[in-house]
Amino acid sequence: MTTGAGLRVAAPDLMRFVQQVLIRLGVPEDEAAIVADVLVSADLRGVDSHGVARFDRYVEALEEGRIHPRAQIKVASEWPALAFLDGGNSLGQVVGYRAMQRCLDMAERAGAACVTAGNSNHYGIAGYYAMMALPRRMIGVSLTNSRPHAAPTFGCKCILGTNPIAMAVPAGKERPWVLDMATTAIPAGKVEVAQRAGKPLRPGLAIDGSGRPTTDPDAVLRREGSLLPLGGLADTAGYKGYGLSVLVDILAGVLPGAGYSAIVQPNWGNSPIGHFFAALRVDAVRPLVDFEAVMERMIRDLRESPKAEGHERIIIHGEPEFEAEEVRRREGIVLQPEVAETLRALAGRLEVTGILPCSP
Repeated sequence: MTTGAGLRVAAPDLMRFVQQVLIRLGVPEDEAAIVADVLVSADLRGVDSHGVARFDRYVEALEEGRIHPRAQIKVASEWPALAFLDGGNSLGQVVGYRAMQRCLDMAERAGAACVTAGNSNHYGIAGYYAMMALPRRMIGVSLTNSRPHAAPTFGCKCILGTNPIAMAVPAGKERPWVLDMATTAIPAGKVEVAQRAGKPLRPGLAIDGSGRPTTDPDAVLRREGSLLPLGGLADTAGYKGYGLSVLVDILAGVLPGAGYSAIVQPNWGNSPIGHFFAALRVDAVRPLVDFEAVMERMIRDLRESPKAEGHERIIIHGEPEFEAEEVRRREGIVLQPEVAETLRALAGRLEVTGILPCSP
């Protein structure tokens, strides 16, 4: 269905479309299903910047041979609670999914585990992999480095990635606590969303090539400017986001030999992107029921604490995304017109029919 705001698509249809396109490009069916689930999960959770809006970039990288269509993942090193995977320049979602699965299996035995992966590619939303721990009622952590989009505090050159951090924690009868954040003032994907909508960025998020504040999304995307680290300028605590970004580069980049954000290539594929995953068994520390009871109480204390003037709600991390998913599973995902046209063009060129409308 086409609306004034774009194309409304049911999540299963969108997932099937992504999967069929990938299969046409030589991606095995099970691996295509992983990529489709990661991308559509982003759209369902309201993280439109990391969903199918970026699908054409994966397609381009596959068609040009910059990413292997069949996973080439190898276990390069493994200890009882620590492993290193060589992603083999495979699709980042497949590398991330399999690395986190391995991490969870190791944590089942050891109580806690870490897996780092190198020679990978963009893996979508970091929160997806952290949330893989929730069905096992574990705590999950997911980090990834990325191509440059930000300048360090007191700098003006774009050499830091958005380098997200995600963590998912079971919380009993409450929704899980899910933190999924960039270490920059905003993710690069939200800059792309602003550019597609023809809107400026909010002040305080970006600087131009001389270090002066800018609201021009084109300047950031052309790398004539940079995003600011989380916290903004130095006098608003930007050094904290700067430090977190470097921390992610160390664990997800330097440790697995994937380099660091300043040397990641701008084009997707053949880039030294790396990931870091961790999983913890709560019941290795204390009874799970006790932990979840305290999590429930802590979340209620946060939610029910006094509200600032003009505000009626304190939001718990993950709540907006869970709420968006409930609505979008029921009502469908609305794609921006430019995204819908890009997908239609892919459908026509690769002869994937019967899933998305071919015209508005």
